[in-house]
Amino acid sequence: MTEFDPAGHRMVPQQRWFEDFVLGERFVIPSRTQTSAVFAAFQTASGDTHPVHYDVEYCRARGMPNLLAHGFQTLVHTAPGAGLFPYIVEESLVGFLEQSSRFLKPVYANDTIYPALEVTELVPGRTTGVVTLRSTVFNQRRELVLEGLQKFLIRRRP
Repeated sequence: MTEFDPAGHRMVPQQRWFEDFVLGERFVIPSRTQTSAVFAAFQTASGDTHPVHYDVEYCRARGMPNLLAHGFQTLVHTAPGAGLFPYIVEESLVGFLEQSSRFLKPVYANDTIYPALEVTELVPGRTTGVVTLRSTVFNQRRELVLEGLQKFLIRRRP
């Protein structure tokens, strides 16, 4: 029997550094159906108590088919930690620098969303580099409901 080494207990087999990223590379984040439980959890975490997010009859009276997801409720699913990205940069990640997003279409209760991140820009520095990821969220109807960007400062290979 071999001895256990905690350093070998990784979600991904190999650490990556700034130089290892490639333009166009995609990081898929698991899909999620926006259930009433997701709405309730987001309402609790955000403190947003507007009825458009929790009262289906209020929504229907205003022409919406169901509860309307808060924009940040959709955005939160693009968090890199929901996928493998933070595991591949465990040793090289310096910090999260920037985030922006545009909300293009509504997300309603029971919609299923499909988030992903794609490398769109690599700006090298002396000891680090900035990796820009385009964030996208599609719904089950193949409509782009959110797009944005996230920037991370990543160490170069030692």
